[in-house]
Amino acid sequence: MEKLPKTMKALVSYGAGDYRLETNVPVPEAGIGEIIIKIEACGICAGDVKAEHGAAMFWGDNGQNSWVKPPFIPGHEFVGKIVQMGTDVKGDFKVGDRVVADQIVPCWECRFCKTGKYWMCQKHDIFGFQSNVNGGMAEYMRLPKEALVYKLPKDMPIEKAALVEPYACAKHAVDRGNISNEDVVVLSGAGTLGLGMVGYIRMKNPKTLVVLDMKDDRLELAKKFGADIVINPGKEDAIKKIMDLTEGYGCDVYIEATGHPSSVNQGLSMIRKLGTFVEFSVFGAPATVDWSIIGDRKELDLLGAHLSPYCFEPVIDWIAKGALPADGVVTHKFPLEQCKEAFEMAGKGEGSLKVLLIP
Repeated sequence: MEKLPKTMKALVSYGAGDYRLETNVPVPEAGIGEIIIKIEACGICAGDVKAEHGAAMFWGDNGQNSWVKPPFIPGHEFVGKIVQMGTDVKGDFKVGDRVVADQIVPCWECRFCKTGKYWMCQKHDIFGFQSNVNGGMAEYMRLPKEALVYKLPKDMPIEKAALVEPYACAKHAVDRGNISNEDVVVLSGAGTLGLGMVGYIRMKNPKTLVVLDMKDDRLELAKKFGADIVINPGKEDAIKKIMDLTEGYGCDVYIEATGHPSSVNQGLSMIRKLGTFVEFSVFGAPATVDWSIIGDRKELDLLGAHLSPYCFEPVIDWIAKGALPADGVVTHKFPLEQCKEAFEMAGKGEGSLKVLLIP
């Protein structure tokens, strides 16, 4: 078993806009049932960027309470190797195994956990946003005994391993849409999560898969991953094109994966009556819509999608086999010391998709 140092480098959030790289953070120790991993890489999620910018979804406003618990170490898209294990660890794990974990650390005691809906745990501890479940933007990380941990193939490239968590979330969002092979599906957003959705939607074999994004380089990758049609709403009338494609009815399923309010209104305009609208994103600002479209005008099924329940094992298998395309999604890797530059690049998204931090 590797002898661990007493302190480590870590990015620590003390509040919105107050993220500091520190070099003397105590290295966690494994308690009963717990695992310590040495981080290989940690992706920067759009949610991480929005938390750093101070989005109300994390820090609260007049309509919602704050749920982050600073000071915390961010990062939930982590990959690491087990370097220390406490007694009574559940599962077939050993030192040296490469692992990932569900973003949520369930309590296993609340109403949701007891009925198998652990991703909606009432306590809702999430890696990388609360101090008791620090994340992976550090050299070492603790996986509590309640965590859902999964082994990775030893030979899976880090550029693919780092996509397991976001692709697992992508799978759950697509599953919520109940896509059939007769459906015209519109996916708005071809970021990392959206590209994971493209690959999985393709496995569902819809009648037509249309992907929308404001960045042409992302649309090119979406086409390569399985989109039938790609549209840049900044250059073309996306609503008109969808209406023309569907004889004026609109798409059957619309999946919103941009986190921009305009994408919500766009979806409500281009979805057919009795259609299915799946909302996945974390928003930096409220989206204002005419709710009568959902009810009186179109009688839509409006569904949310949160986290990645029961998705990790199939996604790991599909990525390993190449069934879910992943090449080209990780565009940049930064050392932890350049976390500021990495966050800026991930936030702008110009010429970049998934940005990784390497401790």
